[in-house]
Amino acid sequence: LFLLSTLCLIGLALRALGFLAAEAERLEPFLATTGLGPATLRAAAGDPGFLAAVLDHVGGSDSLLLEFAANAGVDPEAVARARERLGGPPAGDFA
Repeated sequence: LFLLSTLCLIGLALRALGFLAAEAERLEPFLATTGLGPATLRAAAGDPGFLAAVLDHVGGSDSLLLEFAANAGVDPEAVARARERLGGPPAGDFA
């Protein structure tokens, strides 16, 4: 089993955040969900829980996930694994 280092996990999440921020139509729904604004986004990016939320958001839409994965050159499953490693299993996941 391939295990990603913490730096790789953070790097992937930051790439996902950059992907969202690159286009307003991707960023605005994320900001609305988190309640953050552009001014507070940079400070939040240092929090692993926030980075897990970024990956949650990207993984919450198949089309967004596939677009990000293709853009980043990663397997879409790697996004889910990175999210779990950063933030633990999703709420309600008792497996």
